[in-house]
Amino acid sequence: MSNRQTSKSAAPVVSAREGTICVLLASLLFSLGGLGIKLIPWNPLAINGARNLIAVFLIGFYMKKSEHHLVVNRGVLVGAFCMFATTTLYVIANKLTTAANAIVLQFTAPIFLIFIMAIFFHQKPTRLDLVTCGVVLAGILCFFVDSLTSGGGLGNLLALLSGLTYAGVFLLNALPGADSLSSILLGQCAGCAVGFPFLLQERNFSLPVLGAVAMLGFFQLGLAYILFSRGLSAVPPVTASLTSGLEPVLNPVWVALFYHETISLLSLIGAVVVVSAVMLYNIRKAVGSQGENSSAG
Repeated sequence: MSNRQTSKSAAPVVSAREGTICVLLASLLFSLGGLGIKLIPWNPLAINGARNLIAVFLIGFYMKKSEHHLVVNRGVLVGAFCMFATTTLYVIANKLTTAANAIVLQFTAPIFLIFIMAIFFHQKPTRLDLVTCGVVLAGILCFFVDSLTSGGGLGNLLALLSGLTYAGVFLLNALPGADSLSSILLGQCAGCAVGFPFLLQERNFSLPVLGAVAMLGFFQLGLAYILFSRGLSAVPPVTASLTSGLEPVLNPVWVALFYHETISLLSLIGAVVVVSAVMLYNIRKAVGSQGENSSAG
């Protein structure tokens, strides 16, 4: 373990295209969260503790095999706090309000991130960033308009706070002395430690429940954040946050498929808007990058 940025192993070089694909795949795995949490009749902190426990072993194994050393410094700890707060607030919000409310309010993250980048990093958003952010949020609101309710006030507030901390997760590679994998691992260790006492109080350990926990820990937190970390090494924070716009669309889709819930026409329109906006945004960014490379050449 080291407290210096230079002690970590050099991460494999990831191209912008590969980074975008990693973020997209991570958002696909993140979207399993709503369904998994619904399937587990536990205290939310117990759920979070159990899934983080599995993820800690997976990411720890990945870091060992890739010879990626743990880094501990102020930037890493700030990132770890954002990671811990996001996973904890989100799982609690899912128990106190609807899954749709929780995910749509968490996905205010791109808005928070644009302000954070402008205020603390002095990076003004491009017109493309702002337009895409507006279109994505409009599509999400359209998709969830039938599900948003006036109830669950505390859950809605916690979900909104998770949007702020989720913005910090997209900065895991931008903070001073940053090392995203170390922040992720430490944040998950914290989630495991907080949730473990609640996990000991649970009595329902049936196969369906354990299967859902394994799915959340291995895929939705472990593998997803390995891909997410690789993506952040090549994709700017705002780009990554907008690319992950597939998550809030797919999240309730899985619930609809497995629980045979109907999706309204307005929701389908919203889904198309989000997917189209994300695709067009990345096409425009790719074309712009190729143009800059050609000019430089």
